[in-house]
Order: sequence, then C-alpha cells, then structure tokens
Amino acid sequence: MEGWCGWVMVGAAVLTPPLAWVGPLGFAPLLGLVGLLCLPAFRLTDEDRPIAVVLLAVLVWAAVTTAWSPYRPDDLDRSVALKLALQLPLYWSAWCGARRAAPALRRLALSVLAWGLAIVGVVMLAEAATGGAIYQALRAAIGDPTRPDLAGKNLAQGTFVLAVLWPVAAAGGVRAGRPWALGLPMVLGTATAALVFLADAPVLAVGLSLLVGAAAWTWPRSAPRGLGVAAAAYVLLAPAVTLGMRALGRGFGLHVEAPASWAQRMDYWSHAVDFIAEHPLRGWGLDASRAFSPAIQLHPHNGSLQIWLELGAPGAILAALVWLFVLRRLSRETPDLAATAGAASATAYLVFAAVNFGVWQEWWLALGGLAAVVVGLMDGADLTPARAADRRSAAKSSTSAGFSG
Repeated sequence: MEGWCGWVMVGAAVLTPPLAWVGPLGFAPLLGLVGLLCLPAFRLTDEDRPIAVVLLAVLVWAAVTTAWSPYRPDDLDRSVALKLALQLPLYWSAWCGARRAAPALRRLALSVLAWGLAIVGVVMLAEAATGGAIYQALRAAIGDPTRPDLAGKNLAQGTFVLAVLWPVAAAGGVRAGRPWALGLPMVLGTATAALVFLADAPVLAVGLSLLVGAAAWTWPRSAPRGLGVAAAAYVLLAPAVTLGMRALGRGFGLHVEAPASWAQRMDYWSHAVDFIAEHPLRGWGLDASRAFSPAIQLHPHNGSLQIWLELGAPGAILAALVWLFVLRRLSRETPDLAATAGAASATAYLVFAAVNFGVWQEWWLALGGLAAVVVGLMDGADLTPARAADRRSAAKSSTSAGFSG
C-alpha cells in the first residue's frame, strides 16, 4: 500500500504544474482520481475524528437546506450537494494516501512538485514580460486561439493557484532535500504576473503568507491556533462587520472611489447582508446565491457571507469550527516546516475566499484539498535521503507492494 500510494502522489505531482499554468479547473478531476486510487488507504484516527465529524455535519446540513433553496439545478451533474457528497470522502482518501505513502516516494513527489512549480514561476515571469505570448502560442498550436485579454485573465487565475501552493511546494522541496531557492521563482512569478495581469489579491496573499509563515515558525504553538481563532471569527462576524462598515459609511456620508471590480464586490456584499437578515437562522438554502441575480451574480465573492446566506447560522458555526480544528492541527511544540507551510497556504486560501471565489467551486475546493495533501506528504515522516543500498531496497519494496498493504 505504501508503494502504491507513493506512486499515485508522484503522478499527482507531475500533473500539478501544467494544471497550475494552463488548466486550474483540472484540479477537481485530478484530486478526485487521486482519492479514488487511494481509497484502500482511507483511515479515521482519534485525532482526525473532530474534523471529520464537523465536515460530515456541514455536508448533512447543506443537503438538508436544499429542501428550501430557491435554486434548482437543471441537471444532476450541476447538483452541489451531490458533488460535495463525493468530494468529502475522495479528498479525505487522498490525504490519507499522502500520509501512508512510502518515504522514498514522498520525497520524489515533493521534489517533482517543487521543481515543477519553480518552472511554472519562471514561465509566469516570461508571460508577464511578453504579455502572455507563450500561453497564446500554445492555444494557437492546439487550434484554440484566444484573445490577449482573455489570455491575461486565464494567466491571472494561475497566479491564484501558485499563491496557495507555493508555501507547501517550497517547504516540501526543502523537506525532500531540495534548495530553498526553488521558492523564489514561485513567489516572484506569482506576484509579477498578478500585477501585470491585474489581479490584486495574489499580491496581497503572498505578502500575508510570508508574514504568517514567519509567525508560525517563530511561535509554532500559538500562531497556528491564533490563525484558527481569527479564521473562525472572520466566518462568524462577516455579516456584522459588513453591516457596520456600511452603516459607518452612510452615517458619515463617506463615498469611496474603488476600481470597478472592487465596487462590484462591495455591492454584492451589501446585498448579501440584506438577504441574510431575512433568514439568518436557516439560510436560503444550498447554492441559493445563484437565485439573486442581478443583485448578486453567481455568489457574493465572499465565502463567509455565502455560507451565512445559504446555510444560515448553523452553517456558519460549522464552517468556523472546520477552520478552527484544521488550523489547530498545525500547532507544534517546536518549529516545523510542514506546519509553517500549511499555515501560510491557509492564509492565501482565506484571502481568496474573502474576495474572489465561490465556496462550492469544485476546482477551488480541490486546490485546498491538494494543499492539505502536500502537507500530509511532509508531515510525520522521516524524509532524510537514504543511502544507495537503502534506496535500492525501498524501490524494490515499493514496486512489489502494490495493493498488498
């Protein structure tokens, strides 16, 4: 089993860099396949149980709220409840597979991922310098040309992926014996391409990730717990904070000139809190955000407000507990690379959840799951490079293991 799970992780590491560059939507099928292949590794320990119970409670409550949701999907494959019911066990299975993979293959997967995303960072720097010429040439070569503005938009989405994955990829490379310098092109590529292609949030996320990572390394016990409390408070208090800011602005007659995209977001948030006030306890139902057009297009572009709007107070409390338990798991007595990188990636994910993506977007949930998988590859295993004889023995063992574990 260790050998089988290890090779699955190596395959995922090979596919992640090209998806980060040209196809982020592919993360959902990728992680689903990884979870399916690692189903024999599925485990639930005593330490895992609080997170598992809360995640299952979120799933059950979300399914219950479909009874009164005003949005009805036309096809079964558009059902968010069904997708969540499949994603939870498959993504958990992928995480279990990472933790059960053979150390030698963990090291290989982490090395491949670190080098691959470093190359993507260099490519992003080149894309920024040429206005997306490489991406446009690739699209033209496969017979699907695209306009420069659309190419820039697609490349900007790749910077969100890099902003979430670079901390765990760079730290994983170090755990596997690769140089810290591999993280530099990831960071520079993310920030530079984001600026050139007009994506503000990844630049902010990179800066905050560095700060939180430094805090988690300096205070390994308290910093992750503090981040968990802050994340939980953000989920619970988002409607009150939004209402307070709106009331303050109206009370003082303040009018803030913002770029069109930010002005639109603030308008969505204002409408969202009004709708939340109508059904604060039960919410409007899973995926109800889609029913409020044109006041809200698809979702409020704020994860906490979307949870409150659709799942009400029970959903918000459960979501806050998810973040609290997940980040508490990163608390350590001494500085630890896996925990530090996990906290940094979680910070970027929280930033984007606050201003960009819908909570239930499949590729977005898969990206968060993938970051957790990489932390699982790093965590709790001796990845010190073996001697030549040990490496030959590990390779022979992993080849013969197959499904026998």
